[in-house]
Amino acid sequence: MQVEDVKKVCVLGAGAMGAGIAQVCSQAGYAVAMRDIEQKFVDAGFKRIRGPLMKRVEKGKMTAAEVDAVVARIQGTTDVASAVKGAQLVIEAVPEKMELKKQVWAEAERSCPPEVVFASNTSSLSITEMAASTKRPDRFVGMHFFNPAPVMKLVEVIRGSETSSDTIAFAKSFCLKLGKEAVEVREAPGFVVNRLLVPMMNEAFNLLLEGVATAEDIDKAMKLGTNMPMGPFELADFTGLDIGLDTMETLFRETGDGKFRPSPLLRQYVRAGRLGRKTGKGVYDYTASP
Repeated sequence: MQVEDVKKVCVLGAGAMGAGIAQVCSQAGYAVAMRDIEQKFVDAGFKRIRGPLMKRVEKGKMTAAEVDAVVARIQGTTDVASAVKGAQLVIEAVPEKMELKKQVWAEAERSCPPEVVFASNTSSLSITEMAASTKRPDRFVGMHFFNPAPVMKLVEVIRGSETSSDTIAFAKSFCLKLGKEAVEVREAPGFVVNRLLVPMMNEAFNLLLEGVATAEDIDKAMKLGTNMPMGPFELADFTGLDIGLDTMETLFRETGDGKFRPSPLLRQYVRAGRLGRKTGKGVYDYTASP
């Protein structure tokens, strides 16, 4: 498969990452199918796409016609066979649960010709294990976009144990077509970014638990002291505390390294339903925000 052969991209999942990836692909001129398990999730995906784009219209950075064109290139569906039909690349962006991802790939496998490339947007799970559940492990690759996908420039391109060099080259070229920068990563728990980021975020929760400083001051210290655009708690609330916890648990399970053992405070927040901006409350309370 050559990147020039790609005319249609299928995105499995219409959540924050799936919708963002679908938008990026559409903005690059590709026909896109965005699939989720229920129509309400598909509809929510379109809202995630149109809302921020209309804010760009208000600021004079896009026209309403351009927004309509981006949305029009995306077909929403709940049917996997319909979504993958005619696609040369299938990108999975479902929640970070291995068995769920394997189930989704098994469904896609039944409807895709052997030359179609499969890519998982996983942030920490094994590409090799997912690929082994398909009949195309050489054409299976990790493509880890970052949230929000339309804004963030990086994509980690992950090589599983059976991923071919041609598939890696294809994925990196496709990233360029999307206006993204790719870094090639050999499969390892957490890849590069999360392997470095997760211990820092986890230690921030431990500092807060120990009463070393307030959440606001910990964020301020990291922003002003290391030039980070967001503090660790602002970032955790933005991405979702449950997602952060899942990633930490995966890293701890895969490596056995204590630095990845989730902070008790993080676990407590997730158990209380304090998942971040998406629930209105995480480390910070957003319910009073305008």
